Amino acid sequence: MSKIRKSASEDSPGVHAWLILMKAHRALTKHAENSFAALEIGLTDFVILELLLHKGPQKVSEIGRRVGLTSGAITAAIDRSEKQGLVVRGFDAEDRRSRVVTLTAEGRTLIQKAFARHSDAMEDAMSALTTSEQRTLAALLKRVGTEAEAKTRAKSES
Repeated sequence: MSKIRKSASEDSPGVHAWLILMKAHRALTKHAENSFAALEIGLTDFVILELLLHKGPQKVSEIGRRVGLTSGAITAAIDRSEKQGLVVRGFDAEDRRSRVVTLTAEGRTLIQKAFARHSDAMEDAMSALTTSEQRTLAALLKRVGTEAEAKTRAKSES
């Protein structure tokens, strides 16, 4: 007699929550990409330019760490943005071995426009929840992410 596989929701609430979160993430990512696609900017470039807009000039290595890209991927992305005139690279005044990436005026204008569209799109997507529910969701997701990160770190250190 063959064993019939249970659905994910029957497996465990943790697996079911993860599947729902993954599907929601996929849908929200697509919604986000659509919000700035008309500006001919991709998700990776958007994330990098948004970081520079809100955090100011950053070392190349710091950008890669913050957005989760390998050194090769971050270099390619910055090269692409530099060729488009959106960013410039310079040397770090404190550590001449490091390169610092800064938005150009053109880059600042583009990311401000893209971020405004993105912000509107995310507000629209989240309108399914009340403001209180949005805050609760954010707090819960932060707690789950922090815990998963701590457990991953502990496992890699053992």
